[in-house]
Amino acid sequence: MENTVINTNELSQKLNTFFKLSGEKIKDIESNYDSSKGSPVFTVNGRYTTRGWTEWTEGFVYGSMLLQYDATRDSSFLEIAKKNIIDKMTSHVSHFGVHDHGFNNVSTYGNLLRMMNEGILPEEKWEREFYTMAINQSASVQANRWTDIPDGGFIYSFNGPHSLFVDTIRTCRVLMLAHKQGHHSLGEHDKKINLLERGVKHFLSTAKYSVFYGNGRDSYDIRGRVSHEAVFNVNDGCYRCPNSQQGYSGFTTWTRGLAWAILGFAEELEFFETLKQKDFTGIGDKNEITELMLKAAKASCDFYIENTPIDGVPYWDTGAPGLAMMGDYLNRKSEPFNDYEPVDSSAAAIAAQGFLRLGKYLKENGEEQNGDSYYNAGLIIASTIFSEPYLSTDSGHQGLILHSIYHRPNGWDNIPENSKIPAGESSMWGDYHARELALYLKRLLNNETYYTFFN
Repeated sequence: MENTVINTNELSQKLNTFFKLSGEKIKDIESNYDSSKGSPVFTVNGRYTTRGWTEWTEGFVYGSMLLQYDATRDSSFLEIAKKNIIDKMTSHVSHFGVHDHGFNNVSTYGNLLRMMNEGILPEEKWEREFYTMAINQSASVQANRWTDIPDGGFIYSFNGPHSLFVDTIRTCRVLMLAHKQGHHSLGEHDKKINLLERGVKHFLSTAKYSVFYGNGRDSYDIRGRVSHEAVFNVNDGCYRCPNSQQGYSGFTTWTRGLAWAILGFAEELEFFETLKQKDFTGIGDKNEITELMLKAAKASCDFYIENTPIDGVPYWDTGAPGLAMMGDYLNRKSEPFNDYEPVDSSAAAIAAQGFLRLGKYLKENGEEQNGDSYYNAGLIIASTIFSEPYLSTDSGHQGLILHSIYHRPNGWDNIPENSKIPAGESSMWGDYHARELALYLKRLLNNETYYTFFN
């Protein structure tokens, strides 16, 4: 990535355009998508469609409406969102089959609770209790997906108890919210389960086993490399190997997984700022835990910067084989219409928010130079994806951010006519996280309340 200076006035204008388009896309989907087919996942030829795997994107649909209301105060989005959440999201609260609770439920119930806490929504006792109960229940279900290992433990993925996914770090937001609300789970014999402890152990396992630090763990150990999946022996809890479900291999870096790490660590570092050492009683030393998470966050950010084109949008995997045919692709802008490998704009949308949050965190904790560098990287990415060819300005296209990739190895992504690779499509998670990013920036640039999931 290049180190250019972003004009914040120009960025503010881009945000205004973004939210105008965002509202139009949301209304189009609500009016024209057939929800009986399942949750919208990604677009094919510009129209949202479903893809059966797990139900992890429905919360982003209604969460997008809430973010749109937050940004514009257009009450029509709030009304539609509330109705859909009440009618359709209950099963997600008790969904025992996925590790995605922080995606579905923090995006919906969590955003509603946050806006009530911020005074954006009026105080309604029954609504607060409803949102709080949903978050607490969701956190308990998420925390129950637990695998003990000799040095801690982790919340396992839908692959089973052997599987630690890097993206789960962002879904653990729901555990932090429930802990903040004073909730704990109950296990066998009424054993209390500390949700903060489960979350912290998961963060540390992710930092230790999903992120690499150039220490020779394998022949491809490069500092900041991230593996999508860490595989463990469930008999003795020992780590076995890296793997990948959606990337090229366990020895390359799937860039959306890298982005989940960047944002996940940055957000939790912000959350830890609200806690005291006494909150970590029986868990560990807060400073030591924070240092390990900060080490992982910095390594991940540096790897992203070093392995991404100058405009901040990465290709879908840093080891994708077709990249070898593209020459010096890192020292020019990303090329979504090339003949070899697709970019993934959703990775950029996720990572940008992480860069901004980590940059702000570091500047406030005495690391001005590093903080400025990461913060500026976030601005560069945001400026790129809020402009064409990434911003979808076509009213006939239901997607908001173009050139997103879902599952390249499985061949799920649409390849347009006369193209050799997937291009021109959007994803529900990419569009949602772009809206989060835009709201985050809007509040910063307007000196409004700082946006966090735990407000």
